[in-house]
Amino acid sequence: MAQAFVTGGSGFIGRALVRRLIGEGHSVRALVRSGASADKVAALGASPVRGELAEAATWQEAAAGSDVLFHLAAETDIAADRERHEQVTVGGTRAAVDAARAASVPRFVHCGSEAALLAGDPLLEADETAPLRPDSEAAYCAVKAVAEQVVLDANAPGFATVSIRPRFVWGPGSILTDGLAAAAQAGQFAWVGGGRHTTDVTYVDNAVEGLVLGWRRGRPGQAYFVTDGHRVVLREFLETLFALYGVDAPIPDLDAETAAREVPVPARWFVGQPCVLRTDKAVAELGYRPVVAHAAGLAAVKNALAADGA
Repeated sequence: MAQAFVTGGSGFIGRALVRRLIGEGHSVRALVRSGASADKVAALGASPVRGELAEAATWQEAAAGSDVLFHLAAETDIAADRERHEQVTVGGTRAAVDAARAASVPRFVHCGSEAALLAGDPLLEADETAPLRPDSEAAYCAVKAVAEQVVLDANAPGFATVSIRPRFVWGPGSILTDGLAAAAQAGQFAWVGGGRHTTDVTYVDNAVEGLVLGWRRGRPGQAYFVTDGHRVVLREFLETLFALYGVDAPIPDLDAETAAREVPVPARWFVGQPCVLRTDKAVAELGYRPVVAHAAGLAAVKNALAADGA
C-alpha cells in the first residue's frame, strides 16, 4: 500500500479522494488550516497536517515519504479578486510543487479544470491540444491556466507531474450545485440564452477515478480531461437537480445581450455556453471509464438530500 499526501482534502472532491484512498488501504496525510478541516479528514481516516498552503516550509516535512502528492487546494470563489486567486491558486500551487520536490515525492497529481481554457469562446469537442488561457479576462480562469502550467512545467526526471481536468463536478454535497440551487431559490439565477446548450459534467467519484488513474498511469507532463461520458442539456440537468433540492422559485430566461451586461465572467460562460470535451486521451492512456453512471449519480444526490432533510 502507498502513502499519499493531499492538499484540499477537506473539500468536496478532496473528501471523496481521501475516502477512496483510505478504502483501498493507503495511508493518507492531508494538509489542513483549521480544526474543523482537521476533524473532517480525521473522520475519513486520514492524518491531518496543520500548515499554510502557500508556505511550503510549514508542511513539506510531513510530505516526506509519500509516493504521491495530490494537489486539490485552490480558491473556489469565482467572484474573488485577482490578488486572492493569485495568492491561493497560483501561490499555493507553486508552494505545493516546491514542497513535493523538496520532500522527494516522485509523483504530483494536480486537479485542474476546463476553466483554464476559457476566455470567451465555447469549448466544442475540445481536447488537450486546446491552449491554456492565462490571458483570460476572468481572474478565476486565468489563474487556473497559470497554475496548471506551473505543474506541467515542473515535470522532470524523478518528479512526474500530471493534471486531471474534470468539468462541472457534481454529486452529494457539491458546493457547486448547492450554490446554484440556493441562488435559484433566492431568485438570483437565470437561464442564460435559454440554457439549452450541451455540456459535459463529471460526477465526483468519476473525477476521483481520474485523479487516481493520473497517479498510477498518467504520462509525465500531460493533462487529461475526464467526464461522465454522458453529455447533458444544462437546463434539463439543472432542472432535475433543482427539483431534488426542492427549488420552487420561478427561474427567468436571460437573453445573451442582457446577460453580457448583467452577468460577470466566468459565471456567464459557465451557464451560458456549450462545453463539450473529448476524453479519448484519458481513455487510451489512463484506461479511464466513469465508475458511476449518470442515473446512479442522480439517485445518490436524491438519497443524500433526503437524508439531510432537504
